[in-house]
Amino acid sequence: MKLLLPALLLAGAGCAGLRPAASAPASAKAAANQEQAEAAALESVIRTIQDKKTDYSIGGADLLEIQVFQQEELDRKLRVSQNGSITFPLVGTVQVGGLSAAQAEEALKAKLKEYLINPQVTIFIREYGNKKVFVLGEVSKPGSFELPTESKLTVLEAISLAGGFTGIAAPDRTKVIRNMEGKSRSFTIAVS
Repeated sequence: MKLLLPALLLAGAGCAGLRPAASAPASAKAAANQEQAEAAALESVIRTIQDKKTDYSIGGADLLEIQVFQQEELDRKLRVSQNGSITFPLVGTVQVGGLSAAQAEEALKAKLKEYLINPQVTIFIREYGNKKVFVLGEVSKPGSFELPTESKLTVLEAISLAGGFTGIAAPDRTKVIRNMEGKSRSFTIAVS
């Protein structure tokens, strides 16, 4: 996921350098305030994206781990087809695309009721098939974009998907945020 910060913050810091030397503490304070504002913006974006993950809908190419309580012979790891369906023993095709994990559990449970007494189904999403990148900030069309499955996407390509930088963007202050092992890590890169 990417976050692009506005150039207005940079413009304010650049003007502070033109003041007499007596205002150096003021420019240091402005820089500290700018860093705090950037940190708060990053936290806000991370929280928003994590909230959206809880609303995740199963999609094509996701890998599901399905467990049926006390029916180990039915436990499976299945990849969702591009049309959003899985093929499960006893019941055949089950449409899970567009459902949350809890809704998919209920759909499978309903079909298994024909064969089992009160089945208890648990579905874990082991691998996300269609991954997204979020490009936010001073770009023409901020939003989320599907990552191509056949190749890697560079930061510059992601910015291009979002219509490129606006006129007030600061390309040398592009921030990249990655969730790795449950922790968010960010770093600044210069895009030219």
